[in-house]
Amino acid sequence: MELEQLRQLEAVARCGTISAAAKALRTTQPSLSRSMKKLEADLGQELFSRTRNRAVLNDAGRLAVEHAGRVLAEERRMREAFDELAKRQRTVRVASVAPAPNWRLGSIVVERFSGVVLEPDLVGDAEAEHQLANRACDLAITRRPIQLPTVACVPFMTEDLYFSAPNGHRLAKRGTVSFDDLNGETFLVFEQIGFWMEVCRRFLPDSQIIVQKDRMVFMQLINSTELCYFTTLVPENDADHTARAVVPIADAEAHATFFLCKRADAPDRTNAIFQAATQQGADA
Repeated sequence: MELEQLRQLEAVARCGTISAAAKALRTTQPSLSRSMKKLEADLGQELFSRTRNRAVLNDAGRLAVEHAGRVLAEERRMREAFDELAKRQRTVRVASVAPAPNWRLGSIVVERFSGVVLEPDLVGDAEAEHQLANRACDLAITRRPIQLPTVACVPFMTEDLYFSAPNGHRLAKRGTVSFDDLNGETFLVFEQIGFWMEVCRRFLPDSQIIVQKDRMVFMQLINSTELCYFTTLVPENDADHTARAVVPIADAEAHATFFLCKRADAPDRTNAIFQAATQQGADA
Protein backbone atom coordinates (compact mmCIF):
# COMPACT_ATOMS: atom_id res chain seq x y z
CA MET A 1 0.00 0.00 0.00
CA GLU A 2 1.37 3.38 -1.02
CA LEU A 3 0.44 6.91 -0.02
CA GLU A 4 -0.26 7.75 -3.65
CA GLN A 5 -2.91 5.02 -3.71
CA LEU A 6 -4.56 6.59 -0.65
CA ARG A 7 -4.56 9.98 -2.38
CA GLN A 8 -6.16 8.37 -5.40
CA LEU A 9 -8.78 6.71 -3.21
CA GLU A 10 -9.59 10.07 -1.64
CA ALA A 11 -9.95 11.55 -5.12
CA VAL A 12 -12.41 8.80 -6.13
CA ALA A 13 -14.50 9.53 -3.02
CA ARG A 14 -14.35 13.28 -3.68
CA CYS A 15 -15.15 13.05 -7.41
CA GLY A 16 -17.73 10.24 -7.18
CA THR A 17 -16.38 7.95 -9.89
CA ILE A 18 -13.08 6.51 -11.05
CA SER A 19 -13.39 8.24 -14.41
CA ALA A 20 -14.01 11.65 -12.81
CA ALA A 21 -11.13 11.07 -10.37
CA ALA A 22 -8.81 10.09 -13.22
CA LYS A 23 -9.62 13.34 -14.98
CA ALA A 24 -8.98 15.36 -11.79
CA LEU A 25 -5.69 13.54 -11.22
CA ARG A 26 -4.69 13.95 -14.88
CA THR A 27 -4.22 10.25 -15.41
CA THR A 28 -6.09 7.64 -17.43
CA GLN A 29 -9.06 5.67 -16.16
CA PRO A 30 -7.42 2.25 -16.87
CA SER A 31 -4.30 3.32 -14.94
CA LEU A 32 -6.34 4.48 -11.95
CA SER A 33 -8.49 1.32 -12.05
CA ARG A 34 -5.34 -0.84 -11.95
CA SER A 35 -4.02 1.17 -9.01
CA MET A 36 -7.29 0.68 -7.10
CA LYS A 37 -7.27 -3.06 -7.79
CA LYS A 38 -3.73 -3.27 -6.45
CA LEU A 39 -4.84 -1.41 -3.31
CA GLU A 40 -7.68 -3.91 -2.88
CA ALA A 41 -5.18 -6.75 -3.22
CA ASP A 42 -2.87 -5.16 -0.65
CA LEU A 43 -5.75 -4.74 1.81
CA GLY A 44 -7.33 -8.12 1.02
CA GLN A 45 -10.72 -6.47 0.65
CA GLU A 46 -12.82 -5.27 -2.27
CA LEU A 47 -13.46 -1.54 -1.98
CA PHE A 48 -15.82 -1.10 -4.92
CA SER A 49 -19.12 -2.51 -6.03
CA ARG A 50 -18.59 -3.04 -9.74
CA THR A 51 -21.06 -3.27 -12.56
CA ARG A 52 -20.33 -3.49 -16.26
CA ASN A 53 -20.00 0.29 -16.67
CA ARG A 54 -19.41 1.62 -13.18
CA ALA A 55 -17.51 1.09 -9.93
CA VAL A 56 -18.69 2.78 -6.72
CA LEU A 57 -17.30 2.62 -3.21
CA ASN A 58 -18.89 0.00 -0.99
CA ASP A 59 -18.90 -0.06 2.83
CA ALA A 60 -15.30 -1.30 2.95
CA GLY A 61 -14.31 1.40 0.48
CA ARG A 62 -15.91 4.13 2.56
CA LEU A 63 -14.14 2.79 5.65
CA ALA A 64 -10.86 2.80 3.72
CA VAL A 65 -11.46 6.42 2.68
CA GLU A 66 -12.00 7.38 6.32
CA HIS A 67 -8.71 5.79 7.38
CA ALA A 68 -6.91 7.12 4.31
CA GLY A 69 -7.95 10.65 5.28
CA ARG A 70 -6.40 10.26 8.72
CA VAL A 71 -3.19 8.75 7.32
CA LEU A 72 -2.82 11.54 4.74
CA ALA A 73 -3.59 14.23 7.32
CA GLU A 74 -0.88 12.81 9.56
CA GLU A 75 1.52 12.75 6.62
CA ARG A 76 0.77 16.43 5.95
CA ARG A 77 1.39 17.30 9.59
CA MET A 78 4.69 15.42 9.51
CA ARG A 79 5.81 17.26 6.37
CA GLU A 80 4.79 20.61 7.88
CA ALA A 81 6.74 19.77 11.06
CA PHE A 82 9.86 18.94 9.03
CA ASP A 83 9.42 22.09 6.94
CA GLU A 84 9.22 24.12 10.13
CA LEU A 85 12.30 22.38 11.53
CA ALA A 86 14.23 23.10 8.32
CA LYS A 87 13.14 26.74 8.47
CA ARG A 88 14.29 27.06 12.10
CA GLN A 89 17.61 25.44 11.26
CA ARG A 90 18.38 28.04 8.59
CA THR A 91 16.74 31.04 10.29
CA VAL A 92 18.57 33.43 12.59
CA ARG A 93 16.24 35.55 14.71
CA VAL A 94 17.44 39.10 15.34
CA ALA A 95 15.88 41.52 17.83
CA SER A 96 17.05 44.97 16.76
CA VAL A 97 16.29 48.55 17.81
CA ALA A 98 16.71 49.95 14.27
CA PRO A 99 16.59 48.71 10.65
CA ALA A 100 20.07 49.84 9.49
CA PRO A 101 21.96 47.28 11.60
CA ASN A 102 19.68 44.61 10.16
CA TRP A 103 20.65 45.73 6.65
CA ARG A 104 24.34 45.57 7.54
CA LEU A 105 24.02 42.18 9.22
CA GLY A 106 21.93 40.91 6.32
CA SER A 107 24.59 41.85 3.78
CA ILE A 108 27.19 39.92 5.80
CA VAL A 109 24.95 36.86 6.00
CA VAL A 110 24.16 36.92 2.27
CA GLU A 111 27.86 37.21 1.42
CA ARG A 112 29.21 34.56 3.79
CA PHE A 113 26.41 32.21 4.89
CA SER A 114 24.55 30.68 1.97
CA GLY A 115 21.05 29.48 2.84
CA VAL A 116 20.80 31.32 6.17
CA VAL A 117 17.82 33.66 6.50
CA LEU A 118 17.60 36.57 8.94
CA GLU A 119 14.28 37.05 10.72
CA PRO A 120 14.42 40.61 12.13
CA ASP A 121 12.13 42.02 14.79
CA LEU A 122 12.19 45.78 15.52
CA VAL A 123 11.90 46.29 19.28
CA GLY A 124 13.14 48.56 22.04
CA ASP A 125 16.40 48.08 23.93
CA ALA A 126 14.76 46.44 26.94
CA GLU A 127 12.75 44.05 24.77
CA ALA A 128 15.85 43.09 22.75
CA GLU A 129 17.69 42.26 25.96
CA HIS A 130 14.67 40.32 27.25
CA GLN A 131 14.38 38.28 24.05
CA LEU A 132 18.07 37.41 24.11
CA ALA A 133 17.94 36.34 27.75
CA ASN A 134 14.86 34.19 27.11
CA ARG A 135 16.18 32.66 23.86
CA ALA A 136 13.40 34.26 21.84
CA CYS A 137 16.10 35.59 19.50
CA ASP A 138 19.57 34.42 18.46
CA LEU A 139 21.17 37.87 18.21
CA ALA A 140 20.25 41.23 19.70
CA ILE A 141 21.21 44.66 18.40
CA THR A 142 20.99 47.35 21.08
CA ARG A 143 22.12 50.91 21.74
CA ARG A 144 23.84 49.94 24.96
CA PRO A 145 26.13 47.00 25.76
CA ILE A 146 24.59 44.16 27.74
CA GLN A 147 27.00 43.74 30.61
CA LEU A 148 26.30 40.20 31.73
CA PRO A 149 28.75 37.27 32.05
CA THR A 150 26.35 35.14 30.00
CA VAL A 151 26.36 37.58 27.04
CA ALA A 152 29.04 38.53 24.51
CA CYS A 153 28.59 42.07 23.20
CA VAL A 154 30.67 44.14 20.75
CA PRO A 155 30.27 47.52 19.00
CA PHE A 156 28.81 46.79 15.57
CA MET A 157 28.19 50.05 13.71
CA THR A 158 27.23 53.69 14.05
CA GLU A 159 24.43 55.54 12.32
CA ASP A 160 23.91 59.27 11.86
CA LEU A 161 20.59 60.91 11.09
CA TYR A 162 20.38 63.36 8.18
CA PHE A 163 17.77 65.86 7.07
CA SER A 164 16.74 65.51 3.41
CA ALA A 165 14.93 68.33 1.59
CA PRO A 166 14.51 69.78 -1.91
CA ASN A 167 17.48 71.88 -3.01
CA GLY A 168 15.42 75.06 -2.71
CA HIS A 169 14.53 74.51 0.94
CA ARG A 170 15.51 77.27 3.41
CA LEU A 171 17.88 74.88 5.22
CA ALA A 172 19.27 73.10 2.16
CA LYS A 173 22.59 74.96 2.07
CA ARG A 174 23.33 74.66 5.79
CA GLY A 175 26.39 72.68 6.87
CA THR A 176 24.45 71.18 9.75
CA VAL A 177 21.01 71.58 11.30
CA SER A 178 19.57 70.95 14.73
CA PHE A 179 16.24 69.54 15.83
CA ASP A 180 15.33 73.08 16.92
CA ASP A 181 15.89 74.23 13.32
CA LEU A 182 13.66 71.43 12.03
CA ASN A 183 10.88 71.65 14.58
CA GLY A 184 7.67 72.74 12.82
CA GLU A 185 8.54 71.26 9.43
CA THR A 186 6.36 68.58 7.87
CA PHE A 187 8.11 65.22 7.52
CA LEU A 188 7.36 62.01 5.68
CA VAL A 189 8.53 59.12 7.85
CA PHE A 190 8.56 55.40 7.16
CA GLU A 191 6.90 53.49 9.99
CA GLN A 192 9.53 50.76 10.44
CA ILE A 193 12.47 52.84 11.71
CA GLY A 194 12.69 51.50 15.25
CA PHE A 195 13.76 53.89 18.01
CA TRP A 196 14.26 56.74 15.49
CA MET A 197 10.48 57.27 15.50
CA GLU A 198 10.62 58.02 19.21
CA VAL A 199 13.47 60.49 18.59
CA CYS A 200 11.45 62.30 15.90
CA ARG A 201 8.35 62.62 18.05
CA ARG A 202 10.31 63.70 21.12
CA PHE A 203 12.48 66.39 19.53
CA LEU A 204 10.03 67.65 16.92
CA PRO A 205 6.88 68.28 18.97
CA ASP A 206 5.57 71.00 16.63
CA SER A 207 6.21 69.07 13.39
CA GLN A 208 3.61 67.20 11.40
CA ILE A 209 4.81 63.60 11.01
CA ILE A 210 3.23 61.78 8.08
CA VAL A 211 3.80 58.08 8.71
CA GLN A 212 3.88 55.76 5.70
CA LYS A 213 3.55 52.03 6.32
CA ASP A 214 4.37 50.76 2.82
CA ARG A 215 8.09 50.95 1.96
CA MET A 216 7.50 51.07 -1.79
CA VAL A 217 4.95 53.87 -1.48
CA PHE A 218 7.31 55.74 0.85
CA MET A 219 10.13 55.54 -1.73
CA GLN A 220 7.79 56.72 -4.48
CA LEU A 221 6.67 59.69 -2.39
CA ILE A 222 10.18 60.89 -1.49
CA ASN A 223 11.13 60.73 -5.18
CA SER A 224 8.03 62.51 -6.45
CA THR A 225 7.12 65.12 -3.78
CA GLU A 226 8.70 68.11 -2.04
CA LEU A 227 8.21 66.57 1.40
CA CYS A 228 11.16 66.52 3.80
CA TYR A 229 12.28 63.24 5.33
CA PHE A 230 15.07 61.72 7.40
CA THR A 231 17.75 59.43 6.06
CA THR A 232 21.09 57.86 6.91
CA LEU A 233 24.08 57.30 4.68
CA VAL A 234 24.74 53.65 5.52
CA PRO A 235 25.65 51.88 2.24
CA GLU A 236 22.77 49.41 2.54
CA ASN A 237 20.18 52.21 2.45
CA ASP A 238 18.64 52.23 -1.04
CA ALA A 239 17.42 55.85 -1.02
CA ASP A 240 18.48 58.06 -3.93
CA HIS A 241 19.90 61.36 -2.59
CA THR A 242 21.18 62.81 -5.87
CA ALA A 243 18.28 65.23 -6.43
CA ARG A 244 18.10 66.55 -2.87
CA ALA A 245 20.06 68.32 -0.20
CA VAL A 246 21.17 65.97 2.57
CA VAL A 247 22.25 67.81 5.73
CA PRO A 248 23.64 66.18 8.89
CA ILE A 249 21.79 66.78 12.16
CA ALA A 250 24.24 67.93 14.83
CA ASP A 251 22.35 66.95 17.99
CA ALA A 252 23.80 64.07 19.98
CA GLU A 253 20.43 62.30 19.80
CA ALA A 254 20.84 62.07 16.02
CA HIS A 255 23.82 59.72 16.38
CA ALA A 256 23.64 56.11 17.49
CA THR A 257 26.14 53.36 18.23
CA PHE A 258 24.79 49.84 17.97
CA PHE A 259 26.04 46.77 19.82
CA LEU A 260 25.72 43.22 18.54
CA CYS A 261 25.01 40.74 21.32
CA LYS A 262 24.73 36.96 21.63
CA ARG A 263 24.49 34.45 24.43
CA ALA A 264 27.74 32.84 25.54
CA ASP A 265 26.26 29.40 24.82
CA ALA A 266 24.99 30.31 21.35
CA PRO A 267 25.08 27.55 18.70
CA ASP A 268 27.92 27.33 16.18
CA ARG A 269 26.04 29.07 13.36
CA THR A 270 25.20 32.08 15.54
CA ASN A 271 28.79 32.22 16.78
CA ALA A 272 30.08 32.19 13.21
CA ILE A 273 27.80 35.06 12.18
CA PHE A 274 28.76 37.03 15.31
CA GLN A 275 32.46 36.56 14.55
CA ALA A 276 32.02 37.53 10.89
CA ALA A 277 30.10 40.67 11.91
CA THR A 278 32.73 41.50 14.51
CA GLN A 279 35.51 41.21 11.90
CA GLN A 280 33.53 43.31 9.44
CA GLY A 281 33.19 46.01 12.08
CA ALA A 282 36.92 45.91 12.80
CA ASP A 283 37.73 46.24 9.11
CA ALA A 284 35.31 49.13 8.55
